[in-house]
Amino acid sequence: MRDDHAPVDAVHRSRARSPQIGRRTLLGAGLAAPFMTPALSGCGAAEASPHRLRLGHFSNLTHGVALAGMARGTFARHLGGTAIERQVFDNGPAAVQAMLAGAIDVAYLGPNPAITAWVRTKGAGVRLLAGAAENGAALVARPGVKKIDDLRGCSVSTPQIGGTQDVALKTLLAEHHLTTGPGADEVETVWMANSQTLDQFRQGRLDASYQAEPWVSRLVVEAGAHVLVDERTQWPDHRFVTTCLLVTQEYLERAPAQVEQLLAAHVETVEWINSHRGAASVLLNAEIGKLSGKKLKRSVAERAMDNVQFSWDPLMANIAQVAEHTWRTGGIDVRPDLRGLADLDPLRQVLAARALPAITDAGLGVHRKG
Repeated sequence: MRDDHAPVDAVHRSRARSPQIGRRTLLGAGLAAPFMTPALSGCGAAEASPHRLRLGHFSNLTHGVALAGMARGTFARHLGGTAIERQVFDNGPAAVQAMLAGAIDVAYLGPNPAITAWVRTKGAGVRLLAGAAENGAALVARPGVKKIDDLRGCSVSTPQIGGTQDVALKTLLAEHHLTTGPGADEVETVWMANSQTLDQFRQGRLDASYQAEPWVSRLVVEAGAHVLVDERTQWPDHRFVTTCLLVTQEYLERAPAQVEQLLAAHVETVEWINSHRGAASVLLNAEIGKLSGKKLKRSVAERAMDNVQFSWDPLMANIAQVAEHTWRTGGIDVRPDLRGLADLDPLRQVLAARALPAITDAGLGVHRKG
């Protein structure tokens, strides 16, 4: 994720609530303006077109499929004459805001923003097309914090209110009966840009942070933090979705051929990354450097790469559980019905053409008659 370099005194703070205390809607909260490449700074929310594809993603390792697909020309080759317009975002809520405003057609983002978009459009505005990355998220802490209970009275950051790591942190705290309010059980949640989190750790002013790669590795290697909870340990099969691919319903209906072409490029890029992990690590680091202004240290890039798996399987059963966590921690007001969220038919066609195994939508796919 890119950083907005906001001053420390502008950091947003909140008290993490238990699931039983006043559920509140975070769907429109904390949305940052997207960072756009200069050529796109005035593009606005024009009508979706089959002659172009407006693609959103982060300058983040967990968005490696988008980074590599663009850098290697795989997306451009598969999409042929379709112009690809890229927008780079700081966070998932900002990408959702742009998508629902009609400014982008397709976005790589975390499962929580995808669920948010689904809820906000009442199941009519977006469809989930594929997975992109798994794992690569953790709660890291300063050396003195050795167990979850040590977080009482501490300050813990996440990149964005209502984001995937924010919900994961709140779920973890609730499971350990750590709530806010007066007394020893108080935990302060702080939402701040990643560069600020790194600076705050170095200055000893932050106790812990829930992050995705490469920021987990940056905090460990550059700020002396340690992994308190690897999120893989929180899931029965040690797999969870970090990044998925979302499309607007309008673009899916208007440009189905382009969607299938993008998915073909997506699958090919996943295969390339998984077959060339070393070269992919170098390429992704170079792209992060171009988009964010600074490459990662080699040790950080390699450590982060080891913690992220790339896959087109969206792990829909996992996303359903994430939605439950989002509701229980107050991220959405009603328990969401995700049936129809996924439209995996275009992906299945791509997989079949490449003789790759089919995937399941866990009962959450679009139901088509006949």
